[in-house]
Amino acid sequence: MFFTEIFRMALGSLRTNRLRSALTMLGVAIGVFSVIGVMTALSVIQGSIESGLSFLGSNIFQFAKYPVMNTRDPEEKFANRRNISLEQATEFKRLMEGQASAIALKCFDGGKPVSYGNVTLQGRTLVGTNEFFLAANSYTIAYGRNISPDDVDLGRPVTVVGASIQKKLFPSQTALGKTIKVNSKPYTIIGVLDEKGSSFGNSQDELVLVPITKFFSDFGHEHRTINLAIQSTSQATYNDTLDKAIGAMRSARGLKLGQDNDFEIYSNDTLVTAFAQVADTVRAGAFVVSVIALLAAGIGIMNIMLVSVTERTREIGVRKAIGARKYDIIKQFLIEAVLLSELGGLAGIVTGVLGGNGIALAFSMNMVFPWFWAITGLVVCSAIGIGFGSYPAWKAASLHPIEALRYE
Repeated sequence: MFFTEIFRMALGSLRTNRLRSALTMLGVAIGVFSVIGVMTALSVIQGSIESGLSFLGSNIFQFAKYPVMNTRDPEEKFANRRNISLEQATEFKRLMEGQASAIALKCFDGGKPVSYGNVTLQGRTLVGTNEFFLAANSYTIAYGRNISPDDVDLGRPVTVVGASIQKKLFPSQTALGKTIKVNSKPYTIIGVLDEKGSSFGNSQDELVLVPITKFFSDFGHEHRTINLAIQSTSQATYNDTLDKAIGAMRSARGLKLGQDNDFEIYSNDTLVTAFAQVADTVRAGAFVVSVIALLAAGIGIMNIMLVSVTERTREIGVRKAIGARKYDIIKQFLIEAVLLSELGGLAGIVTGVLGGNGIALAFSMNMVFPWFWAITGLVVCSAIGIGFGSYPAWKAASLHPIEALRYE
């Protein structure tokens, strides 16, 4: 028998039992969807991190109270650490004078209302910082000027705002010189940042930068910790600068010889590595779930094919009586099993890719197609069809033609 004829007969058999075939394929689709959806989503997020990681500039490392990904803190090790105070940050800057090209101080306060006239924007990110925030976070000034050292030293009520805030508060006029209120505190706009877009699904253009001294004066010191971003003069001096900075930070924090660091150190590479570790754990979990689902789907395929063999015993006898070989019967039933598995796999791949890329659309990330996992899924589905369809196919091919013809 020609392969095309066998393929046509297999399709005809599946069409004859549409509901049964659809339910069997659904089991395969769920297993494939569970892994393709997760892998697509992780690829989207990881691609966004690796291509759009820009809140730390080049040759930058950072000191902070908490680690970059603090998902668990059962003994409150990090929560019980001392905050990095403004005094400690200032002492660190003094100790590092001439050792780094930039030292940015950053203290964040999310969810602050920003208003001008009758327009109020809720939930904007307020950042107390100094003149090096732009260099450390890859921002540039669209117009106006940056926060200056004098602004910080004198605690001036001035601010540099993100492009999104400028557009919403001043759609048809310049923002320079205008006084806005941040949580009812007045600040004069001295500069507007260039538009930067989104990162990890969050807008980077809704920042309100103010001198860090004024930040603490207006909003208090309690429960606030400073992050310090240090930029070495070049990649060649990066390690040397890092070593000196760790020593300076320990000194500013008053740590004695033998005491462990009570602050975290991370960089762009650290962030990527940390996410990769989380992603690997999620991938492993998705793989286990998909294996269990596919095994269950494979058992379903075997069960359906055994039922099909029983229902078509007389047909098998007729085909054998007119010359069909054992090999032809095996091919027919194996192709049916593989078709069931592959069609379910294709449905799982399509829904998984759409579901995973739904995250990309929701958070304005670049969409991806996981070719490796899609091809792997098809190969695995073929293996499931062949593996779980082999016994029913062998059973069908082993039927004695006379006994099969007598079957009612």
